[in-house]
Order: sequence, then structure tokens, then C-alpha cells
Amino acid sequence: MARGGARRGSRDLSLESIVKTALQIADDIGLEELTIRRIAAELGVGAMTLYSYVRNKDEIFDAMADHVLGGIRIPEADPTDPAAVLRAAATGFLDMMRRHPSIVQLMTSRVTISSHSMEGGMEGILVRFLEAGLTPETAVRCYSFLITYALGFAGYQHPRPWGHADRTDRAELRRQRAHFYASLPADKFPSVVAIADHLVDLPADDQFDYAVESFITSVLAAEAQKTSA
Repeated sequence: MARGGARRGSRDLSLESIVKTALQIADDIGLEELTIRRIAAELGVGAMTLYSYVRNKDEIFDAMADHVLGGIRIPEADPTDPAAVLRAAATGFLDMMRRHPSIVQLMTSRVTISSHSMEGGMEGILVRFLEAGLTPETAVRCYSFLITYALGFAGYQHPRPWGHADRTDRAELRRQRAHFYASLPADKFPSVVAIADHLVDLPADDQFDYAVESFITSVLAAEAQKTSA
């Protein structure tokens, strides 16, 4: 039965509803569990009905990536402040990947070149970098670092709940993880045991922010050196 308790039926079927349902399933239980049959069951239709909209699962995967990347939301920032613009892009990338954990798997397994995804996920971001005063070379390097770092961080953080700021039990999860590190054999893991209280911060947002801020500082310092040379 479809989510919400009502079978939608073929009259409500569309490519958009298929993609949104596929994203819900993939985000909840993983991309590897996504099948045409499961999507059809959620939508309340027969599996063969979906083939009127997509030829195969790969087309659904492409449409999912297109939907998420094309709909990325980058926070507002002072367009004349390159640090603020870069920081906003980092936040937008990470938020996108948190809202849709399956996009991490999608982006590391396929390339999407649709106009919609490139307009939202690339053009709209690069133009802000350039308008903020970054050179084309630096804009590309910043885009590369921010999207790939957010991708890696989101993938690392997702299965580690003690790093999730929105968990009400985060303090207890952090305590348990610190205890795990501290209880390891000290003769084999002397460094881990010694800094156990700090290691629980590995998947925390502060670590993401620290890396982004360090990157921005180094980039802008290099840009300033070029300008003054």
C-alpha cells in the first residue's frame, strides 16, 4: 500500500510521482533495495504500468539525480563576498545530500547531463562564484572541492548517528562512542584511547565547517597573493 495509507492508482501516475516515490524508498532503505516492483507497489499500480513512463531502472536513477540536483537550494549570501558565497554553496550541497541520502550513491555511480540538473546543480552555483569575483580557474576548483567534500562527508556521517545534530539522543550516543574508543586495548590503540573524547566529533557538523572554513581561508589568501603580485 502506498505511503499515507491510500493506493494512488494509475490516474495519479506521472513521471514526477514515480521519481518522488523512488526517492522516498531509496532514502529510507537504500538505493540497492529500489526495484520497479517496489515502486509500483508503493504507487498502487502494476509493475508493467511504470514502463509506460520509463524504459528501465537506470532511467529512474537518472531522473532521481536530475530531480535532486536540479532542485538544490543554496542559501542567500552577500553576492560580493566570496567567502559567504562559498560557505552558502557548501551548506547547500550538504543539505541536499542529507535530505536525500540516496543522492550520495547516485552521484558516485552515474553522470547526469540533463539541462535541469546542470542548470540547478552547476550553472546556478558557478555563476555566483564568478559574480563574487573568483577567477574561472578558482571557481572550478572551489566547486570541485565543495561538492566532493560534501559528498564524502555526507556519506561518512549518514550511518554514524552520534554525528547528527538533530538527534535528541545525540549526547548519549556520543558518550557510548567515546566509551567504545576509550575501552580499546591501550597497547594497540594508544592514540585512539588518549583522544577518545575528540574522536566522537569525526562525523560532527563542526568538522565539516572547520574544513570548509580552512579551505575558504586558503583559497582567498592565494587569490589575494595573485592580485598583489
